[in-house]
Amino acid sequence: VVNGLAPAEVSKVVLDPDAKRIEVIVPDQQQHIAIGRRGQNVRLASQLTGWDIDIVSDTDDRERRQREFRELTEMFMDALNVEEVIAQLLVTEGFTSIQEVAFTETEELAGVEGFDEEIAEALKERAQAYLDEVEQNLRAEAAEIGIAEDLLGYDGLQLATIVELGRKGIKSLEDLADLAADELVELVPDAGLAGDDAGAVIMDARVRLGWIEAPAPEQAEEELAEADGGSDHR
Repeated sequence: VVNGLAPAEVSKVVLDPDAKRIEVIVPDQQQHIAIGRRGQNVRLASQLTGWDIDIVSDTDDRERRQREFRELTEMFMDALNVEEVIAQLLVTEGFTSIQEVAFTETEELAGVEGFDEEIAEALKERAQAYLDEVEQNLRAEAAEIGIAEDLLGYDGLQLATIVELGRKGIKSLEDLADLAADELVELVPDAGLAGDDAGAVIMDARVRLGWIEAPAPEQAEEELAEADGGSDHR
């Protein structure tokens, strides 16, 4: 990637293997050089690697990181009812979700500079209480929407994702199994499902419903391709 974008200087390369995406950070004045005339440099590098490539300037990268830091700080302050300095310490230490706080070992959390075991325990308790409240609200909404038990109890998706599907009319395991992979990704864009992951979920739902037999290992790739390609499965 670095050679493909020459003569532009590259400050940092960030890989996202799940999405097959590469983010390349370059100095502001080098961004147009890295992209190349009519995008030829970045297009060639993308073709050579088989991954999507984004060229981001140092300024844009810094502003994004600052924005993410503020957003995460506010999220921890609101969810855990803590002061700004506590929230900032969590973000600085690399915490990005309430789940991480709830399920991190007390000793590890207490090891954050400025924390002790008492603070760690209090944070874990508040995080768990917040997660419990969120789950109760989601289950109440699921009941109101009318999501079927077979989908509500499906362990291949997070509860929040299942409720989001219910909001969009997917209310049973059969509804889920009848989707194509790209449809599932489009319905729940924030679920973090790549095409292969969505295909695996749909194939699993079809197996559980008895529409298809569980594939042998050598057949799994072919079945995933079918799930990705469309919903004509019966």
